[in-house]
Amino acid sequence: MDVMVLAGSKSDCEIVEKTENVLKEENISYCLEYCSAHREPEKLRELVEASDVRVFICIAGLSAALPGVVASLTEKPVIGVPVSTKLGGIDSLLSIAQMPKGVPVACVGIDNGQNAAYLAKKILTLN
Repeated sequence: MDVMVLAGSKSDCEIVEKTENVLKEENISYCLEYCSAHREPEKLRELVEASDVRVFICIAGLSAALPGVVASLTEKPVIGVPVSTKLGGIDSLLSIAQMPKGVPVACVGIDNGQNAAYLAKKILTLN
């Protein structure tokens, strides 16, 4: 499997769908999981540590902790997709973009799961 798409909530399904469409178009193998970094931290740890994927795409709104937590659990590339919510997605965007040194997360535009999939494709071509 090349990519794991992780979404923090089923309410992110519209963005998940956009991401999946590009992954399918580009013939990139992927799996999809829904897991909240806040409500299911142990499940998230297990998913990340047991995974053999090469890239993680994390779709999250509000505090958008999911991409950062995933990045703290792996050395593999993590792409964060901020979801528009109560503050138009600016809260999510800033949460994903402002990671501490040593825990990098690539960040695409608000609701732009398509670009996350295209970025994953570029990362996958590096090896």
